[in-house]
Amino acid sequence: MSKVNIHGAEYPISKVFCDDFFFEVPLYQRPYAWTTEHAGELLEDLITFMDDGKRDVEELNPYFLGSIVLIKSDKPESQIVDGQQRLTTLTILLSALRATMQKSYAKKLTYFIYQEGNEITGTPNRYRLTIRERDNDFFKKYVQDEDGIESVLDINSAKLSDSQRNIVENSILYLDTLKKLSESDRLRLVQFIVNRCFLVVVSTPDLDSAYRIFSVLNDRGLDLSHTDILKAEVIGKISVPQQESYTKKWEDIEEQLGRELFQELFVHIRTIHRKVKLQDTILKEFRQYVKPAADPQHFINDVLIPNAEAFDIIKHASYPGNGAEEINNNLKWLNWIDNYDWIPPAITYLSLNGNRHRDFEKFLVYLERLAAGLMIQRANINKRNERYAKLLIAIENEEDLYTADSPLQLDNKERKDILKILNGDIYTIQKIRRYVLLRLDSALSEGEASYKFSETTIEHVLPQNPSPDSIWVQWFPNDKERLEYTHKIGNLVLLSTKKNIQAQNKDFNWKKEKYFITREKISPFVLTTQVIQEKDWTAEVIERRQKDLIKILKATWKL
Repeated sequence: MSKVNIHGAEYPISKVFCDDFFFEVPLYQRPYAWTTEHAGELLEDLITFMDDGKRDVEELNPYFLGSIVLIKSDKPESQIVDGQQRLTTLTILLSALRATMQKSYAKKLTYFIYQEGNEITGTPNRYRLTIRERDNDFFKKYVQDEDGIESVLDINSAKLSDSQRNIVENSILYLDTLKKLSESDRLRLVQFIVNRCFLVVVSTPDLDSAYRIFSVLNDRGLDLSHTDILKAEVIGKISVPQQESYTKKWEDIEEQLGRELFQELFVHIRTIHRKVKLQDTILKEFRQYVKPAADPQHFINDVLIPNAEAFDIIKHASYPGNGAEEINNNLKWLNWIDNYDWIPPAITYLSLNGNRHRDFEKFLVYLERLAAGLMIQRANINKRNERYAKLLIAIENEEDLYTADSPLQLDNKERKDILKILNGDIYTIQKIRRYVLLRLDSALSEGEASYKFSETTIEHVLPQNPSPDSIWVQWFPNDKERLEYTHKIGNLVLLSTKKNIQAQNKDFNWKKEKYFITREKISPFVLTTQVIQEKDWTAEVIERRQKDLIKILKATWKL
């Protein structure tokens, strides 16, 4: 085994941003992710640490900025394994200081941002930090080049990628904060950063050892996610001429989904391959069961891309082409389920059968039925995982999913249990009541209702605690009988506003005229409109309504 040299030393910022290092963010690294929260905390810490300004900067205690890990030989070129967030943010801060200081100081600050070229020798400016290729020109123009950072104020950040938006917003934050300081305080801050702020720089010429070092260091910045580490491993196994194109494929998917959903996608891909609940870290099990680095091109082309496309459609209910309306309507309902264990089967089925829209639509009808049924029964995660694992196997084996014994179907006992729950005190089951009532309302409207209200609440028609002198007590003189009806589906309505505690115990006619309708004198919910049409609200009315509504749910979910 060849010996790997590891070098570690503490450097002031003046020795970090100098000719000894030219930092580069490798293709496989994640985008710039520090938000104004992280950047603001750094600057506040620095300003606070300088104390009241009575001591000379040389007498101040050193400020430790953490550690960075590099792949570096004896040449200045340094690939950043860990630390790009801090190095990028420090560059933004130095640029903002340059823009807010006198020209004589600003010129000297340029040295820490780039090595000036020489027209006589024909050498161009060489930047101390080169970030990801898709962001680097933007970073040079608006941060590193002189006078660039002030123009960020004119940028429409809505059109930018997340990383570029972070660059802009952190630049604006620093400019605004620094302009509030006096010139002497800004100079003192520069001196403090350059001379009394330190980084521990750990370098090794080997990628594997660099990542082992990273894993045991206490990092101040955002932790690398499992997708960042897998990206390094996968892209690193691809030949150098192809790395750029495959990095672009990877990052295009990450940017389209967003970082959070992109990480969730890898959880679902693991489940598709492993088919049991996570028993170790996602990173370890992904390596063991998906094996992305074994054939990296195959993983990106045939696993990551098709699964990402399917996942994007599923999460955003954005199926294109024929049958889109019905398919996307079913996807919207599935996305309201209180867990996402149903997603791996949906991804698998869409990846294999997505071009057959009628088959996919039928599958989603039954998948929503199954997911809703398991949710209503409050099936725990182990039962859900076991059921969906069987469904994954059935899909992959191209089994008939519509036979009675298919894992996609509810058996007789499950259907009876679901009906029993729906016929019971549904309001007391907080986890399912809203979903059931919205699903019921949609069925009553024959799918024409659209639910985009900022507030959707559930209200009792017959109140839980009626006043002794109210009409409710006349209609329900027996407390036991009244309690039997209170929390049933037949006594519940949906409102598009917040609950009004004072209105809950009002008489029936008042509720109909003032509480159950909007300013336009209608209700957006069919479930509620039906109640408004009733003259009285007696036990007989609730019983009739209960029977009718359960019949609708039986038909909707084929119970």
